[in-house]
Amino acid sequence: MPDFKLHCFALSGNCYKVALFFALAGIEWESTFVDYLGGETRTEEWRKTINEQGEAPVLEHGQTKISQSGIILDYLSEVTGHFGAQTAEERRDIMRWILFDNHKFTSYYATLRFMYGLQKCGETPVVEFLRLRAKAAYAIVDEHLARRAFVVGDRLTIADLSLAGYVFMPEETGIDHSAFPAIAAWKDRIRNMAGWRHPYDLMPGPTSL
Repeated sequence: MPDFKLHCFALSGNCYKVALFFALAGIEWESTFVDYLGGETRTEEWRKTINEQGEAPVLEHGQTKISQSGIILDYLSEVTGHFGAQTAEERRDIMRWILFDNHKFTSYYATLRFMYGLQKCGETPVVEFLRLRAKAAYAIVDEHLARRAFVVGDRLTIADLSLAGYVFMPEETGIDHSAFPAIAAWKDRIRNMAGWRHPYDLMPGPTSL
Protein backbone atom coordinates (compact mmCIF):
# COMPACT_ATOMS: atom_id res chain seq x y z
CA MET A 1 0.00 0.00 0.00
CA PRO A 2 1.44 3.42 -0.92
CA ASP A 3 2.72 5.65 1.87
CA PHE A 4 1.10 8.72 0.36
CA LYS A 5 -2.60 9.38 -0.22
CA LEU A 6 -3.71 12.47 -2.15
CA HIS A 7 -7.27 13.77 -2.08
CA CYS A 8 -7.56 15.27 -5.56
CA PHE A 9 -9.59 15.65 -8.74
CA ALA A 10 -8.62 15.95 -12.39
CA LEU A 11 -9.85 19.48 -13.06
CA SER A 12 -7.67 20.99 -10.34
CA GLY A 13 -4.28 22.36 -11.29
CA ASN A 14 -3.47 22.77 -7.60
CA CYS A 15 -3.95 19.03 -7.18
CA TYR A 16 -1.87 18.43 -10.31
CA LYS A 17 1.12 20.20 -8.76
CA VAL A 18 1.32 17.45 -6.14
CA ALA A 19 0.40 14.58 -8.46
CA LEU A 20 3.11 15.74 -10.87
CA PHE A 21 5.64 15.70 -8.02
CA PHE A 22 4.88 12.01 -7.45
CA ALA A 23 4.95 11.21 -11.18
CA LEU A 24 8.31 12.87 -11.85
CA ALA A 25 9.86 11.55 -8.62
CA GLY A 26 8.72 8.02 -9.44
CA ILE A 27 6.97 7.70 -6.09
CA GLU A 28 3.98 5.40 -5.65
CA TRP A 29 0.88 7.17 -4.37
CA GLU A 30 -2.83 6.63 -3.93
CA SER A 31 -5.48 9.02 -5.19
CA THR A 32 -8.80 9.59 -3.48
CA PHE A 33 -11.33 11.34 -5.70
CA VAL A 34 -12.78 14.57 -4.37
CA ASP A 35 -16.22 15.36 -5.79
CA TYR A 36 -15.56 19.08 -5.82
CA LEU A 37 -18.21 19.82 -8.44
CA GLY A 38 -20.74 17.90 -6.37
CA GLY A 39 -19.99 20.07 -3.36
CA GLU A 40 -18.06 17.53 -1.28
CA THR A 41 -15.55 20.08 0.04
CA ARG A 42 -18.38 22.29 1.27
CA THR A 43 -19.90 19.62 3.49
CA GLU A 44 -19.58 19.68 7.27
CA GLU A 45 -18.10 16.17 7.22
CA TRP A 46 -15.32 17.15 4.79
CA ARG A 47 -14.40 20.20 6.81
CA LYS A 48 -14.38 18.30 10.08
CA THR A 49 -12.51 15.21 8.89
CA ILE A 50 -10.39 16.24 5.87
CA ASN A 51 -9.72 19.99 5.65
CA GLU A 52 -11.40 22.78 7.58
CA GLN A 53 -10.49 25.21 4.78
CA GLY A 54 -12.77 23.32 2.38
CA GLU A 55 -10.15 22.88 -0.34
CA ALA A 56 -8.20 20.22 -2.22
CA PRO A 57 -5.53 18.91 -2.49
CA VAL A 58 -5.02 17.27 0.87
CA LEU A 59 -2.07 14.95 1.48
CA GLU A 60 -2.11 12.12 4.00
CA HIS A 61 1.20 10.55 5.02
CA GLY A 62 0.94 8.32 8.05
CA GLN A 63 -0.56 10.45 10.82
CA THR A 64 0.30 13.66 8.98
CA LYS A 65 -2.42 15.49 7.05
CA ILE A 66 -1.52 18.62 5.07
CA SER A 67 -3.46 21.00 2.83
CA GLN A 68 -2.38 23.83 0.50
CA SER A 69 -0.30 22.74 -2.50
CA GLY A 70 2.73 24.90 -1.70
CA ILE A 71 3.04 23.50 1.81
CA ILE A 72 2.48 19.97 0.52
CA LEU A 73 5.26 20.40 -2.06
CA ASP A 74 7.61 21.76 0.59
CA TYR A 75 6.81 18.82 2.88
CA LEU A 76 7.29 16.25 0.11
CA SER A 77 10.63 17.74 -0.93
CA GLU A 78 11.78 17.44 2.68
CA VAL A 79 10.64 13.87 3.38
CA THR A 80 11.53 12.38 -0.02
CA GLY A 81 14.66 14.36 -0.94
CA HIS A 82 13.27 15.26 -4.38
CA PHE A 83 13.11 18.72 -5.99
CA GLY A 84 14.06 20.68 -2.89
CA ALA A 85 16.56 23.42 -2.13
CA GLN A 86 20.26 22.77 -1.72
CA THR A 87 20.97 25.95 0.25
CA ALA A 88 19.11 28.32 2.52
CA GLU A 89 19.24 30.95 -0.21
CA GLU A 90 17.66 28.53 -2.70
CA ARG A 91 14.93 27.68 -0.21
CA ARG A 92 14.02 31.35 0.16
CA ASP A 93 13.97 31.78 -3.62
CA ILE A 94 11.81 28.69 -4.07
CA MET A 95 9.32 29.96 -1.50
CA ARG A 96 9.36 33.39 -3.15
CA TRP A 97 8.23 31.87 -6.46
CA ILE A 98 5.67 29.57 -4.82
CA LEU A 99 4.10 32.58 -3.11
CA PHE A 100 4.15 34.53 -6.38
CA ASP A 101 2.52 31.57 -8.11
CA ASN A 102 -0.28 31.29 -5.57
CA HIS A 103 -0.88 35.03 -5.41
CA LYS A 104 -0.65 35.90 -9.11
CA PHE A 105 0.43 33.25 -11.64
CA THR A 106 -2.00 30.47 -10.73
CA SER A 107 -4.57 32.69 -9.05
CA TYR A 108 -5.64 34.77 -12.03
CA TYR A 109 -5.07 32.11 -14.69
CA ALA A 110 -7.00 29.40 -12.84
CA THR A 111 -10.02 31.66 -12.32
CA LEU A 112 -9.91 32.78 -15.95
CA ARG A 113 -9.69 29.18 -17.14
CA PHE A 114 -12.62 28.17 -14.94
CA MET A 115 -14.90 31.00 -16.09
CA TYR A 116 -13.94 31.21 -19.76
CA GLY A 117 -12.76 27.69 -20.56
CA LEU A 118 -14.99 25.55 -18.36
CA GLN A 119 -18.09 27.60 -17.61
CA LYS A 120 -18.04 29.13 -21.12
CA CYS A 121 -19.14 32.50 -19.77
CA GLY A 122 -17.93 34.40 -22.84
CA GLU A 123 -16.31 37.81 -22.84
CA THR A 124 -17.17 39.86 -19.77
CA PRO A 125 -15.44 42.70 -17.90
CA VAL A 126 -14.37 40.21 -15.24
CA VAL A 127 -12.85 37.89 -17.85
CA GLU A 128 -11.02 40.81 -19.44
CA PHE A 129 -9.63 41.84 -16.05
CA LEU A 130 -8.50 38.30 -15.20
CA ARG A 131 -6.88 37.85 -18.61
CA LEU A 132 -4.91 41.08 -18.30
CA ARG A 133 -3.68 40.08 -14.85
CA ALA A 134 -2.82 36.55 -15.98
CA LYS A 135 -0.88 37.86 -18.97
CA ALA A 136 1.05 40.24 -16.71
CA ALA A 137 2.05 37.36 -14.43
CA TYR A 138 2.95 35.20 -17.44
CA ALA A 139 5.17 37.98 -18.78
CA ILE A 140 7.12 38.08 -15.52
CA VAL A 141 7.71 34.33 -15.52
CA ASP A 142 8.53 34.29 -19.25
CA GLU A 143 11.19 36.96 -18.81
CA HIS A 144 12.64 35.05 -15.86
CA LEU A 145 12.76 31.76 -17.79
CA ALA A 146 14.31 33.42 -20.84
CA ARG A 147 17.57 33.49 -18.86
CA ARG A 148 17.48 30.00 -17.34
CA ALA A 149 16.15 26.50 -17.88
CA PHE A 150 14.28 26.27 -14.57
CA VAL A 151 12.81 28.71 -12.10
CA VAL A 152 15.43 28.29 -9.36
CA GLY A 153 18.93 26.95 -9.88
CA ASP A 154 19.80 24.65 -12.77
CA ARG A 155 17.34 21.82 -12.10
CA LEU A 156 13.65 21.16 -11.53
CA THR A 157 12.43 22.21 -8.08
CA ILE A 158 9.09 22.51 -6.36
CA ALA A 159 9.02 26.11 -7.59
CA ASP A 160 8.65 24.74 -11.14
CA LEU A 161 6.03 22.23 -10.02
CA SER A 162 3.99 24.95 -8.34
CA LEU A 163 4.04 27.18 -11.41
CA ALA A 164 3.29 24.18 -13.67
CA GLY A 165 -0.06 23.45 -12.05
CA TYR A 166 -2.28 24.98 -14.72
CA VAL A 167 -0.01 25.44 -17.72
CA PHE A 168 -0.80 21.97 -19.08
CA MET A 169 -4.56 22.32 -18.73
CA PRO A 170 -6.12 22.25 -22.22
CA GLU A 171 -9.05 24.66 -21.83
CA GLU A 172 -9.14 27.88 -23.84
CA THR A 173 -8.46 31.12 -21.99
CA GLY A 174 -8.22 33.62 -24.82
CA ILE A 175 -4.51 34.09 -24.16
CA ASP A 176 -2.07 33.88 -27.08
CA HIS A 177 0.56 31.56 -25.63
CA SER A 178 2.92 32.16 -28.53
CA ALA A 179 3.68 35.47 -26.82
CA PHE A 180 5.49 33.51 -24.08
CA PRO A 181 8.15 31.40 -25.82
CA ALA A 182 10.30 30.86 -22.74
CA ILE A 183 7.35 29.35 -20.87
CA ALA A 184 6.64 27.13 -23.88
CA ALA A 185 10.25 25.88 -23.88
CA TRP A 186 10.11 25.31 -20.11
CA LYS A 187 6.89 23.31 -20.51
CA ASP A 188 8.59 21.15 -23.13
CA ARG A 189 11.48 20.47 -20.76
CA ILE A 190 9.05 19.29 -18.09
CA ARG A 191 6.88 17.35 -20.55
CA ASN A 192 9.92 15.44 -21.81
CA MET A 193 10.94 14.28 -18.33
CA ALA A 194 10.52 10.62 -17.45
CA GLY A 195 7.23 10.05 -15.70
CA TRP A 196 5.41 13.14 -16.96
CA ARG A 197 1.70 12.65 -17.55
CA HIS A 198 -1.10 14.98 -18.55
CA PRO A 199 -3.26 16.07 -15.59
CA TYR A 200 -6.32 14.32 -16.99
CA ASP A 201 -4.35 11.07 -17.25
CA LEU A 202 -2.86 11.40 -13.78
CA MET A 203 -5.82 12.21 -11.54
CA PRO A 204 -9.34 10.83 -11.13
CA GLY A 205 -12.68 12.36 -11.95
CA PRO A 206 -14.47 14.19 -14.79
CA THR A 207 -12.56 16.51 -17.10
CA SER A 208 -15.44 18.87 -17.86
CA LEU A 209 -18.26 20.58 -15.97
